[in-house]
This record gives sequence, structure tokens and C-alpha cells, in this order.
Amino acid sequence: MSDKMHIKLTVNGEGREFLAEPRELLIYALREHLNITGPHVGCDTSHCGACTVTLNGKSVKSCTMFVGQANGADITTVEGLGTPDALHVLQENFREHHGLQCGFCTPGMITRAAKLLEENPTPTEEDVRFGMAGNICRCTGYQNIVKSILAAADEMNSAEQGQTVEAAE
Repeated sequence: MSDKMHIKLTVNGEGREFLAEPRELLIYALREHLNITGPHVGCDTSHCGACTVTLNGKSVKSCTMFVGQANGADITTVEGLGTPDALHVLQENFREHHGLQCGFCTPGMITRAAKLLEENPTPTEEDVRFGMAGNICRCTGYQNIVKSILAAADEMNSAEQGQTVEAAE
């Protein structure tokens, strides 16, 4: 007999409620109950990072967290970072600098990279490689992923500096 729990989440800024077994993995709750399909099930062991989301301000691998543990949480997935008409700066730079090939790992990569740049807005190449170490891509040699993240950081910093100059005037 299953004991379902009333789950409340804020996903990409929208309040969502549903019934689920508390031991159901968060990745499956997102995909199957909420039709949030950006995070992917890659390994079910937390090694690949395809399921990475931001939960209450921290990068987490949603394949290793129970939905009951996430109850009440604020979650951001790749769908919450941009829209098809207005891509997030990371999405645009991954496209521009060929930071993806098959695209399977890309949602987790971009979600983690967004948190990385929030934590360190001016990373070095070494910082990016270390910060992204928990996300695996089986198609690329990572160089274009790193280049995409560094380009996004430069663009974000240039935009911020432009706003600072405008505010000072």
C-alpha cells in the first residue's frame, strides 16, 4: 500500500502541488508529475549530473534526493533560466560556442554553470573545470563547454559594468 504525500514545490517561480510517495526520486517527480523534462535521468547514481537542478540556492543532483525531502523547496531547472524567445546568456553562449553536441547533458550543465557563475562571477578556466567536475559530457572534450561558460561570464560582467556606469552618470 502506498502512502502518498501532498508535495508543494516552487518550480521555476511557479507554485506546484501534487501527490507522490515521499520516497520517489525528485527527478521522476519533476519529469512525471510536473512535465519538467529539462533535467535528464542519466545514471541514477549522481555521477553524470544530467539531473542537476538548483534547490533552495544549491546545486543538487535530483536523482539522489527524495521528493519528500524537497517538499516546500524552491527549484530552478533549465526551463527557468530562459525562454525560446529570450535565451539565458549561458544558453546563448552554449549555442554560440558549440558547448553542446547531443544535448543530453546540457540542461544539467547549464543549470550548474548558472549557479557556478552566481557563486564566482569571474572564474578562471581552472575554476570552471573544477566547478563543473560533477557534470559529465560523453560527447565533447569539455573545451567548448568551458569556453561557453567563460564567454557567458564575460558577457554578464560586461553587462553589469555597463549598468554600474549608467547608474554613476
